[in-house]
Amino acid sequence: MNSTDPTAPVIDANLAVALDALLAEQSVTRAAARMRTSPAAMSRTLGRLRRLLQDPLLVRAGQTMVPTPRALALRDEAATVVRRLGALLTPATGVDPATLRSTFSLQTADLVGAALAAGLLTLAGQEAPGVSLRFRAEELEAGPALRDGRVDLEVGAIDHVDPETRVEELVTLRMTAAVRPGHPLTEGPLTAARFAAAEHVGVSRRGRFDGPVDAALAEHGLSRRVSVVLPGHLAALSLAARTDVVALVPAARDEADFSPSPLTEQARVLGLCLLDIPLPLPPVTIGMAWHPRHTADGAHHWLRAAVRRVLRAEPSARRG
Repeated sequence: MNSTDPTAPVIDANLAVALDALLAEQSVTRAAARMRTSPAAMSRTLGRLRRLLQDPLLVRAGQTMVPTPRALALRDEAATVVRRLGALLTPATGVDPATLRSTFSLQTADLVGAALAAGLLTLAGQEAPGVSLRFRAEELEAGPALRDGRVDLEVGAIDHVDPETRVEELVTLRMTAAVRPGHPLTEGPLTAARFAAAEHVGVSRRGRFDGPVDAALAEHGLSRRVSVVLPGHLAALSLAARTDVVALVPAARDEADFSPSPLTEQARVLGLCLLDIPLPLPPVTIGMAWHPRHTADGAHHWLRAAVRRVLRAEPSARRG
């Protein structure tokens, strides 16, 4: 009968479990103990099963009960159904990463993508060689892209508000100044005035010349000159390596911490010097966002754990 038929009988899965217990134990009392219920309640359930199946199922034979031919025919099937119900209703225990054959799409800013790509490639090679990664630029509106499956995970500064999106903060960083070796700012104490007087490169996908650093400078009565705006941090760092412009990069966790970080890898490759900015700038929080349909998925769980390990610079996620 079609399950959408309003006249279809309602199937009670508890009856299948009770039938399995009764046929396995061949005793109302023992079946009741197995089901953690009373013998009286189990006796009533046996009555329901008898009416439903139109068979006595268990009948008296002296001091014991014996199954009818119909009960014997149903016993193995009932046990199989209960095992399948148990598997269906048991929470997933995860997956073996080595068995994954998945392609994940991640939406990131260029600097975050560059930091993630190397670390995730290392982890995938070690743990999940069947995983492939597709990095997408921030051209998609994250909420709908996560919802419709065009993006599996967004990683970066999560600034959209979508009540159905799950968000996890990964690491909070400070902005630092990246300059070429021998840049004038590397000589002597770096003051707010010297920082403002230098030539700057801005990073904005929307082409904006100002940002939080300008607000902080204004509080000191200072302003800076942004001579060029680029759409990504990697291009800005490359320009800073060849000219005297100052690029900003999220790098240090606190004022004394300039230890290697995945987000400063490109600056190190380019030989740039990282300088503490003498201004009270707001921190930058890097997080990841995903659609809740993926929360319990074992493959996606591995991906989120891998991103966590890379951006928090855990040793197993580092190259070499």
